[in-house]
Amino acid sequence: MRPTLVMLLLATTLARCTGETTRPPQPTPDGMTWIPAGTFTMGTDDPESYPVERPAHRVQLDGFWIDTTEVTNEQFKSFVDATGYITMAERKPEWEQLKQQLPPGTPPPPRSSLVAGSLVFVQPEQAVSTEDPAAWWRWTPGADWKHPEGPRSDLDGRWNHPVVHIAWDDANAYAKWAGKRLPTEAEWEFAARGGLQGRRYAWGDELMPGGKRMANIWQGRFPEKNTGEDGFDHTAPVRSFPANGYGLHDMTGNVWEWCSDWFDASAYASLAPDGVCRNPPGPVRSANPESPHASQRVTKGGSFLCAENYCRNYRPSARRGTDWDTSMSHLGFRCAKSPDADAKTDAPPAK
Repeated sequence: MRPTLVMLLLATTLARCTGETTRPPQPTPDGMTWIPAGTFTMGTDDPESYPVERPAHRVQLDGFWIDTTEVTNEQFKSFVDATGYITMAERKPEWEQLKQQLPPGTPPPPRSSLVAGSLVFVQPEQAVSTEDPAAWWRWTPGADWKHPEGPRSDLDGRWNHPVVHIAWDDANAYAKWAGKRLPTEAEWEFAARGGLQGRRYAWGDELMPGGKRMANIWQGRFPEKNTGEDGFDHTAPVRSFPANGYGLHDMTGNVWEWCSDWFDASAYASLAPDGVCRNPPGPVRSANPESPHASQRVTKGGSFLCAENYCRNYRPSARRGTDWDTSMSHLGFRCAKSPDADAKTDAPPAK
């Protein structure tokens, strides 16, 4: 028997034993990529990682589809045109909602400040401390997905860029409309790794293999100097950088992406002793000592604002918690879908 035939038969036998297959059980939806079932090491034990990424633990997942790119402005416009949906950034905030995210006793702001808007990155003109995000984030009335930098900006020339200023509810509403769902954190990380195990980046262990830029991240000293060596100062059109091993684009950089999971800063510590976790849905509630009163969901992937001197989150294991009602100029999403399943949605965003 030829060696190639032996290997083929062995691979077929293993696939039957594990229930894993490289082929999707149904036709792949437009714009999505099939991620075959498998077991991988989630998180990291790298001492240079952030504490919330540790310890590494084993996870087993069923196969699923995930969007090949981030959801674009053009795709989100189709959703809005079909449904009349109004994003959270376009709604006047209510104090009763806001105070749930703040320490008890926080006084309400002036009513005149409760206007629709979102957080926009504004590059400082001089060096500032990276300990003070207020030096580069500006609350901007009128900023939303249609006006990324504020009411005087628009989407001309940016229809194939990832949609931004998207809160968790907005992403979940789009996913439901599209017959999909948001990916779990485990699914997102498994897909982002592109079939590689234990590598620092989605493409290997070097940030720039052969001197090549692999993702839209910050070049220079954040936040005051961006050399723009990758050709982009802000978001980039989807597919501007090489795909990972699964054929997915922008799983690193460009914009942060929402996952379905609640964010628990110590979640990995509780999972690691349990052996292999199968299809983990994430924690049952939000828990972050740095934001004890906030209800946060997981965001993954980093963005065009991640730099070597700040926020080195352009790695598959990187993760952070983001308030569910927050929208920002570097925050978007992509969707997932399970075989033979209707789109799944989460409970209302209450802690």
